[in-house]
Amino acid sequence: MSLLKIGTPRPTPASSWLVTFSVLWFLSQNCCRASAVWTAYMNITFHVGNRVLSELGETGLYGRSSALKRLAGVIVLPDGKTQNACSPNTRFSRLRNSEPWLALVERGSCPFTQKIKVAVEKGASGVIIYNFPGTGNQVFPMSHQAFEDIVVVMIGNLKGTEILNLIRKGVHVTVMVEVGRKHIIWLNHYFVSFVIVTTATLAYFVFYNIRRLWVARIQNRRWQRLATDLKMAFGQLELRVLKEGDEEVGPHADSCVVCFELYKPNDTVRVLTCKHFFHKNCIDPWILAHGTCPMCKCDILKALGIQVDVEEGTESLQVLMSDELPGILSPSEEGTNNELPAATRLEKLTHAEEGGEEHPTSQNDGQSNAGTEVCPSP
Repeated sequence: MSLLKIGTPRPTPASSWLVTFSVLWFLSQNCCRASAVWTAYMNITFHVGNRVLSELGETGLYGRSSALKRLAGVIVLPDGKTQNACSPNTRFSRLRNSEPWLALVERGSCPFTQKIKVAVEKGASGVIIYNFPGTGNQVFPMSHQAFEDIVVVMIGNLKGTEILNLIRKGVHVTVMVEVGRKHIIWLNHYFVSFVIVTTATLAYFVFYNIRRLWVARIQNRRWQRLATDLKMAFGQLELRVLKEGDEEVGPHADSCVVCFELYKPNDTVRVLTCKHFFHKNCIDPWILAHGTCPMCKCDILKALGIQVDVEEGTESLQVLMSDELPGILSPSEEGTNNELPAATRLEKLTHAEEGGEEHPTSQNDGQSNAGTEVCPSP
């Protein structure tokens, strides 16, 4: 039989875990002191005619302020239908002798102290309180005012109702109450709430930080693999250093369609898989940001065997590759080389395409149509 039953109310909601933690910590410091309760062995004797039946069991629990001693006496009920003994006018029918007696009253309708006070004023040496209906034989530590040399015990509803019915049938019932075992109670409802909220909070933050570290580790590995792949892929693209006399630096040569600057001797250009070429410091950030050739829209990264969503990872790719490939400009440097507004560059690019017939066909123009349809691997 379970003698101790402690309720666990829901944790108090708070605007933040820190506020909840602080409040419950304060409550725990003031309300969570250890306390001891004692069980009660009860030897109940039923006198039925010439027969005497006894029942012994650890079926009760002393009140917190009860006198801890052995007590024997007859069990007496309050008069009338109400068995809670809350009214000061409550009477107890008992034999006119000096035998000690214990009042049997029902829990409810008033505090424990009131019930005990009424019974003591009527001459009871002890009070037995039985629990609410529907609670079976569950009991819990009672808090009440101390009464000198008065034994107060709680028993379960089933046992109390059984004794009540026997007495109403005229059965003479006596009881001997003896001190049982000591139980240390460290937990109360404040402490249980504190433990629940604290455990849930710690579990959440442990889970959150583990998941955050796990995701960051996976992300870091992914970017490191991508950086290695991009470094190898960019290494497959041809680099040229223009010299005096090259067709690309002639008086009728085209300009770089990214920065719109004319090619000059000693400029480093990168030749893409579609055979279009641009300034290295212009095209590298462009590929990282867009993934395609500015002229024919060939998917350069795909042609190099790199699968990456450049729209979502533009900034991360540029920052990452600015460290991996020293020749690639950072986003701030890229902005310096592309000072012209987007609308102006688009206008110049359109003008260059419309006026292309006035200039000799360059390598870029010669390969544009082919590059639009075919995107060969390096």
